[in-house]
Amino acid sequence: MTAPAAPPPVLEMVQVRVALPPGSDRPHALEALDLTVRAGETVCLVGESGSGKSLAAGAIMRLLPEPQVRMTGGTVRFDGTDLATLSEPAMRALRGNRMAMVFQEPMTALNPQKTVGWQIDEVLRLHTDLPRRARRARVLEMLEQVRIPDPASAINAHPHQISGGQRQRVMIAMALALKPRLLIADEPTTALDVTTQLAILRLIRELQRDQGTGILFITHDFGVVAEIADRVAVLRHGVLVEKGPAAEVLNRPRHAYTRALVAAVPALRPPAPRDFTESPVVLRAEAMRKTFAARGGFLSGRRKAVVAVDDVSFDLRRGETLGIVGESGSGKTTVSRCITRLLEADGGRVTLDGRDILSADARTLRAMRADIQMIFQDPQASLNPRKRVVDLIAQGPMVHGMPRAQAHARARQLLELVELSPAAADRYPHEFSGGQRQRIGIARALALEPKVIVADEPVSALDVSVQAQVLRLLADLRERLELSMVFVTHDLRVAAQLCDRIAVMEKGRVVETGPTAALFAAPTHPYTRALLSSIPGRDWSPPDTRHDAA
Repeated sequence: MTAPAAPPPVLEMVQVRVALPPGSDRPHALEALDLTVRAGETVCLVGESGSGKSLAAGAIMRLLPEPQVRMTGGTVRFDGTDLATLSEPAMRALRGNRMAMVFQEPMTALNPQKTVGWQIDEVLRLHTDLPRRARRARVLEMLEQVRIPDPASAINAHPHQISGGQRQRVMIAMALALKPRLLIADEPTTALDVTTQLAILRLIRELQRDQGTGILFITHDFGVVAEIADRVAVLRHGVLVEKGPAAEVLNRPRHAYTRALVAAVPALRPPAPRDFTESPVVLRAEAMRKTFAARGGFLSGRRKAVVAVDDVSFDLRRGETLGIVGESGSGKTTVSRCITRLLEADGGRVTLDGRDILSADARTLRAMRADIQMIFQDPQASLNPRKRVVDLIAQGPMVHGMPRAQAHARARQLLELVELSPAAADRYPHEFSGGQRQRIGIARALALEPKVIVADEPVSALDVSVQAQVLRLLADLRERLELSMVFVTHDLRVAAQLCDRIAVMEKGRVVETGPTAALFAAPTHPYTRALLSSIPGRDWSPPDTRHDAA
C-alpha cells in the first residue's frame, strides 16, 4: 500500500538570497534559503533577532525596503507562480486576499487615524462584493473570534484607544478575514497573554483545517512552536542551519545553535523556594484602587469606565521577587505604575519602608523615588534617542545632587555590572540590540541604588537566548544587591523561574496569591487553573542540552 501523496506546496523558496546595504554586519540577510510550506501545514521559522526571519517574510510578500535591501537571487513561488513575474497591481490583489501577513508591530501597521472597524472593513471592501451590512457583521464576527472584549464598542475605537495585545488581535482579524491560502505570522502572539495566545493558535488551526491554509509562523517562543508546528526551520545569521519535523528538532536538536536556543527556554518547574519569613517588609500595598473614566467622542463612540485596580493589597519583603500575572487588561501594568506613582491611584495606601508614596508631596516623592525604580517593557520608547547612554544612566543621580563626574563614573561601573562594554557609554540607544537596550534600562534603574525594582514585562519581546541572559542578570543582581522586585509578566514560564511568590490578577482584582512552586503545583482559583492550562507547549519540556550547547 503506497503512502498518500503529500499536499502540494503553497509556498516554495528556492535558494533565496537577500542583500543588505554596504557597511552592514554581513553582506546578505538571507543566504541561499530553501523553504517549503504545504497546504494545511504549519512551518515555524525560528532564530534570534537579526537572523533574517522577518526579511524572509518581506521577500515572500515583496515588501522588502528596496533598493537598500533587495532580493539578489533565488525564486519565490506561490501556488506554482513565480512572484517576481507579477506586476505590482497583481501582487496587491494577492496581498490580504490569497496571502496575508500579521506584522510584528501592530501600532506601525495600523492606521492611527482610522477606527479598528474601518480597517478590517477595508480588507473586505477591496477584495469582496459584500454589501455594507454584511461586511459589518463579518467585522464583528472576526473581533469576537480573536477575543476582543466588547466588540461592539471596540469597532469604533482607534488603535491608540486599545491595549497592545488587543491591537495585535485586530491585525490577526484583518489577516484571517478572507481565509487566505498562505498566512505569514511574524511574532503574532508575543504581546498576548496565554489564554488569548491559545485562542489565537486554535483559530489559526481551525483556518488550517477548514481551508487547507499553509502557515509560515515566525516566532522565538518555543512553547508556541511545541504547540502548533508541523515542521521547524532554524535560521542563524541568514543561514538555514537545521530543519525537520517539530518533534525531532524540539527533542533531538542536532545543530549546536538549535541546542543552545532550546536550552535557553525557561522550564515550567519552579526552583526550590527561598524563605523570606524573617525578612522585613519593604513595600506594602493596601486596598489600592484605580478607575479610568469613560472616554470617547462624537466619531469614536463612548466607551465604558474601567475599574483597572480594585482593592489590591500585597507585601514585598527584602530580597524577594513578587510576580504579578494575568491577562491583558487585568490591571498588572496599572498596579506597577500606581506603586511607582507614575499614575495617581484613586484610593488605598502604598508604603515604602513605612513612608506613604501615594500621599507624598512632590519634594518628598522625588526623594522617595531614589528607593523605587522602574524597568519598562519597551526600552526603545523609554530611552531618549538624543542622549548618550552614559548621560541616560547618570541623569537620575545628577537630579538627586550627585556631581556630573561622579555620576558618569558610576554609570560606567553600572554598564560593566550589566555586562556591557565600557565603550557602550558613548553610544546612542539606536546603536544597540533590543537585549542590550534592556540592559541599559536595568543599569539606569540601578543608578540610584534602589531598594525596590518594578519591572514591567522586561523580557517579553526578547529572543529566548537574550531573555535567558537578562533573567540570569536580574537574578544575580537581586542576590548581590539584596534587591526586592515586583515583576509584571504574562509569561508564566518566566514567572516560574524568577518569582518567589505570585499574585494572579483578573479584572483588576488579586484572585490568588502564594509561593510560586505551590501555586503551580496546586492552583485553587479557576482563573489560575485556566491560565496554567493555557500555556503554549505546556506538555513539552526542553531537553537537557546545556552540556551539548557549550
